[in-house]
This record gives sequence, structure tokens and C-alpha cells, in this order.
Amino acid sequence: MNKVTSLSLATFLSLSAVGVLFAQQGPKPKVPEATARATALAQVPGGKVQAEELENEKGKLIYSYEIKVAGKSGIEEINVDAMTGSVVAHEHEGPKTEKAEAASEKGEAAEASEGGEGAEHGEAAEAEEGAPQL
Repeated sequence: MNKVTSLSLATFLSLSAVGVLFAQQGPKPKVPEATARATALAQVPGGKVQAEELENEKGKLIYSYEIKVAGKSGIEEINVDAMTGSVVAHEHEGPKTEKAEAASEKGEAAEASEGGEGAEHGEAAEAEEGAPQL
């Protein structure tokens, strides 16, 4: 091979590798997390964020917030579209639902840390359909 062909091939392979890396990372949110948080908190006056997650749910990249209001049972789960900033779901989870969900997530984390699907190097994988973590 001559030098021009070798250089062109090397450039093509390098750019292809970069493209693959970007494709594996998935879409990036267009809405800043702080903006999505403010939108979620506006739905629950007097609430405080207990948990948050950036996830891919049903093909949509969303910020998911669990918001607790002092003196009230359960939590409010608010999902904000990470591309548009609009609220896509608002659900009240009572204590029973909250407890069952926590147990389910704990089981999934234990499975991942034991080398289950999606775990690498002993880390619990939060990768729900390849969504980036917050």
C-alpha cells in the first residue's frame, strides 16, 4: 500500500471507532437537570427530591424524580422529558408500592453486583436500555 492509501485507511478506521463510541453512549439530554428538577418540584409544592435518575423509558429519555412531602405518606414520582422539559408522568406511590419498588430495585442491584447482566467490574449497572447516569 502506498502512504496515501495507508493514511486514508487509518483515518477512516479512527473516525469509525469514534462514531461507534458516540453511538454506544446514547442520546444526550437537551434539558439541563436543574431545569427538569425545577419543573418536577413545581408539580409538588413543598416537596423535596429524595431520588433522581436519568433513564430511557419506553424509548424516551427522561429524568425521574421521587419527591417527598413532609407529613404525607408515600412519594410523588414525576417524570420529565429530557428532550423537551415537559412532564410526561406524575404518579403517587403509597407506602406499600414504595416498599415493593425498593425491594425490587435492591434485588436488581444485588444481581448486577454478582456479575449478572449489565454489570462490569463488580459495579451495579443502572443502564436501563443504555441511558446515561446522572
